[in-house]
Amino acid sequence: MLDDIVKEFLVESYENLDQLDRDLMALEDAPDDRNRLSSIFRTIHTIKGTSGFLAFPKLEHVTHVGENLLVRLRDGALRLNGEMTTGLLAMVDAVRSILGQINSTGSEGEEAYEDLVALLERLKSGESAPSVPVATEDKAEAEVITAIAELSSEVATAIQESSTKPKKQRASRSKSKSANVPEENVSSAVNESTLNNVPAATSNAIAPNKELAASKQVANTTTTQKKEARTSGEGVSGGSEATGSGSPVTETSVRIDVHLLDKLMNLVGELVLARNQIMQFSQSHEDPAMLAASQRLNLITTELQEGVIKTRMQPISNAWNKLPRVVRDLSVSCGKQVQVKMEGAETELDKTILEAIKDPLTHIVRNSVDHGIETSEVRRKAGKPAEGTLWLRAYHEGGQVNIEISDDGAGINVDRVRQKAIEKGMITAEQAAAMLDRDAIQLILLPGFSTAAAVTNVSGRGVGMDVVKTNVEKIGGTLDINSTMGRGTTLRIKIPLTLAIVPALIVTCEEDRYCIPQVSLLELVRLEGDRAKNDIELMHSVPVYRLRGQLLPLVFLDEELKLRPHRTDAERRSVDVINIVVLQAEDRQFGLVVNQINDTQEIVVKPLGVHLKGLATYAGSTIMGDGTVSLILDVLGIAQQSHILNAHGTRSVIDDLQGKSESCRMGISWLIVDPQDGTRAAIPLSSVARLEEIRSDSIERTGHQQVVQYRGQIMPLVSLNDMGQVEPDEHGSLSLVVFNDGRRNVGIVVGRIVDIVNEPDQAFSDETCETRIIAGRVTRIVHLEQVAMNA
Repeated sequence: MLDDIVKEFLVESYENLDQLDRDLMALEDAPDDRNRLSSIFRTIHTIKGTSGFLAFPKLEHVTHVGENLLVRLRDGALRLNGEMTTGLLAMVDAVRSILGQINSTGSEGEEAYEDLVALLERLKSGESAPSVPVATEDKAEAEVITAIAELSSEVATAIQESSTKPKKQRASRSKSKSANVPEENVSSAVNESTLNNVPAATSNAIAPNKELAASKQVANTTTTQKKEARTSGEGVSGGSEATGSGSPVTETSVRIDVHLLDKLMNLVGELVLARNQIMQFSQSHEDPAMLAASQRLNLITTELQEGVIKTRMQPISNAWNKLPRVVRDLSVSCGKQVQVKMEGAETELDKTILEAIKDPLTHIVRNSVDHGIETSEVRRKAGKPAEGTLWLRAYHEGGQVNIEISDDGAGINVDRVRQKAIEKGMITAEQAAAMLDRDAIQLILLPGFSTAAAVTNVSGRGVGMDVVKTNVEKIGGTLDINSTMGRGTTLRIKIPLTLAIVPALIVTCEEDRYCIPQVSLLELVRLEGDRAKNDIELMHSVPVYRLRGQLLPLVFLDEELKLRPHRTDAERRSVDVINIVVLQAEDRQFGLVVNQINDTQEIVVKPLGVHLKGLATYAGSTIMGDGTVSLILDVLGIAQQSHILNAHGTRSVIDDLQGKSESCRMGISWLIVDPQDGTRAAIPLSSVARLEEIRSDSIERTGHQQVVQYRGQIMPLVSLNDMGQVEPDEHGSLSLVVFNDGRRNVGIVVGRIVDIVNEPDQAFSDETCETRIIAGRVTRIVHLEQVAMNA
């Protein structure tokens, strides 16, 4: 068992290392940031001093060599470059590895890290680094810290000589010695010598036992500043601010074991079940006192549930913080230039889900850098900036967390994906020809699939995207991929906020109740009388319902659960009422037909037993208010079992050929607009995200670009009027067609919206057709993808 002091050291050191990764990455971009450099120096010095105090000589030696390099950088004798940053990051990795060994075995491991020490020594000598003049004040301050560091090493050596004694005794004796000297006096002496620029006096004045107190003071100050930085979102400042007074932030937070939080969450889940039972019991008895007490219990339980869930919530930045380091290492190894931009890092989600998405995010980022973003030479030839960009974006929407990872690279070559799938025997040539591009892209999620020409240490084994899909689906999430050749790729992950307590729709099928997680629920449809008998059609033996012009495949729940044989067409037409639950599985909608729709309720998810894990139609179970057990339906599993989706997520009920024949019969829906330039324009309705009206006085400018604030973002505007500015109507309003290209929204100012019409799709091609006759008038065809490129 590790001593408590060692456990505390490990926890603090892990936090320090995470901060070091971020600080070193930032320092590489701004090597003259002396405050950040001072913060890095103090952090390494703290780890080194404490490791010597706890008799970890290998850890002390590695950090001491790194500290020597940082001393020269802090003195101004060297200037940070890419090679030095790589060496310091390697030192951080070595420290992390040694800490892992200490945590698991209690020892530092067998690795000697001789190559790393030699590298840091060579970098310290400045063989490949230019010299920079030393500032007097900075040099004096560096000498003070160097003197303290040397004393720390001497004390650590003395402690190591007594390493045969138990660690607890050494720690106790060292603490008692340190307690004899007030920390305020040591801090005052250090500050006074710094102000007077007399570093030598400091070395002579501070005794070894005072050095222990000074090291503790530096460690406490650094810890306080780190907590302040996490609260304010800013980096740790350097200079004289490092010895500032303590912050009340340290007194408002406590460390809680994760297992205790899990236990609290389980207890709250049981309380929710008891609340549901009492609520159901009170509603069946006309007792005002009982009803009032149950309502009070309901209120308190809800607030307690929200409070416990918040204790488990963590910002997604905890999973993102390591990604810039991953991108940097990969870009260096691949010979590319890549920058990372983050948006929505403060978005919170459950710790369990946060841990589950760390590996998927890492795999996606690795693929984006290796496969997606091109080298600088290729990007320049394509008219792109030499440096590629990787966007990370997170936001809450509809009770879910949406995570988007986008790059501006080459995009996915869909034809190459099809060819690779045929070569590996995953699909036939006929299936590949009939497959939509969007569905073909989903093939990269299959296990063993890779388009890499050779296997490298980065990719090529075909396991990365399979891991992403598996882990995301395991936590009830969905994955969607959009890619455009030459412009980049966007992956969207939708995951629930928490897994323990979820809102669900309760339905009845054959007198049994089932729960459907509301995260997959879109809407409810009820057909009665003649509509129930006549509105259900058959297409290739598949029942479908035409919902607002779109064909919705239907799945009868009792048939999928093998509670009854499949219905004949006559049996379907003999019913008087049909209840349809419209669900979303990945990017596909389908209708689940049930006997009865009851109500919504918060349920506590209980895992299925091991012998039931193989049932794809169930995601878990829960206990209802009356004490009975109900099964939770797995929407994705039902979609795959009923062949709405096949194993790799592509559409299989109404395939591409059927879609084309239906399109020819139904026609294309066009949005007809008047651009106010004497022409009439038609926009395919499928490419329109939203129709909006804005006030003309809400339009702003950034340079030559007109923009408007839209849903908390800056949306650029483009006009369809080739003659000039579109005039607002008598109310001062303008009509907008909002288009989303996967990364941003673009507003198309259309003048006036005229109508929405359906026209046959004969002889129409998105690539070649410029005008056609629609509703008896010559109309020019507008492709929003091309218009948005002008924004």
